[in-house]
Amino acid sequence: MRFDDEPLNPGENLPIRTGHDSPGRLERVLRAGGFAVTAEIAPPDSADPAEVYARASFFDGCVDAINATDGSGANCHMSSVGMCSLLTRRGYAMVMQVSCRDRNRIAIQGDVLGAAAMGVSNILCLTGDGVESGDHPEAKPVFDLDSMSTLNMLRGMRDDEQFLSGRKLSSPPRVFLGAAANPFAPPVDYRPLRLAKKIAAGAQFIQTQYCFDIQMFKDYMVEIRDEGLHEKAFILAGVGPLASARSAEWIRNNVPGVHIPDDIIRRLNDADDQKAEGVNICVDLIGELRDIEGINGVHIMAFRQERQVAEIVKRSGALDDRIPWHPETDKDGTTQSDH
Repeated sequence: MRFDDEPLNPGENLPIRTGHDSPGRLERVLRAGGFAVTAEIAPPDSADPAEVYARASFFDGCVDAINATDGSGANCHMSSVGMCSLLTRRGYAMVMQVSCRDRNRIAIQGDVLGAAAMGVSNILCLTGDGVESGDHPEAKPVFDLDSMSTLNMLRGMRDDEQFLSGRKLSSPPRVFLGAAANPFAPPVDYRPLRLAKKIAAGAQFIQTQYCFDIQMFKDYMVEIRDEGLHEKAFILAGVGPLASARSAEWIRNNVPGVHIPDDIIRRLNDADDQKAEGVNICVDLIGELRDIEGINGVHIMAFRQERQVAEIVKRSGALDDRIPWHPETDKDGTTQSDH
């Protein structure tokens, strides 16, 4: 029986298999062996929920879950928990990002309990960018915990049914825990070790930084497979469309850990329509990433190009014949027009 105000669990038509920690669609797709597709929603500088719904609609029927960012770049926007509150009530599968920069252990645990109660099944733990890089450099950073200690804390809430203090929970949060990875940040040889530590702390799925340098990423994945990490967590490679050669050069020079090879910038420079070529490059990269052993999906970061995500997903064939949930789909997977 379902009450009218109870959040839907996108992917209810998929089975919950042995070993599941959440009822959410993302975990169901991954554990069923599907190639998962996630995307990031840019939070508005607004208190109008209509702006959130409009942005989420770009992903209808083409992604398995949507990341609600948490003060990305240390810039202030609508909160991740607020966006999740709005979108879970519409039936969207959300990945709530949690940044340690802004909240201590008391606030994080409370937010996760509230999110789980709203129907959020996925939590991505991030340490967070320093406040000096954002629009409020005078803010006081918290950093009570880092991403690894947060993962360990949330795993304890879920599995041991208790707060970090040891006080018991009457009902634990049923959440699928994630972390970020940057295979391209120096020192590169340390990246697999850092990923291993996050998985040991409780990460079950990984979303990586943009993967524009396929050979460099392949070398990283060799080490990941040598350590057996691809068998301990699901890895979603980060991709996204580049708007122009100029913007690609800016990202390469100013965003830490993003490595864009010269041949990609040349390809953009040589194109008559650089924005369209950026989409073509993203589609091609997804095809190459799918062939890498140990990759379980892609995470599409299309900042200010959210409208392009549906085309990227369709042209890349990332979903195969799978149709993700969208607002006009009933829980049994059929559309309203089917009735």
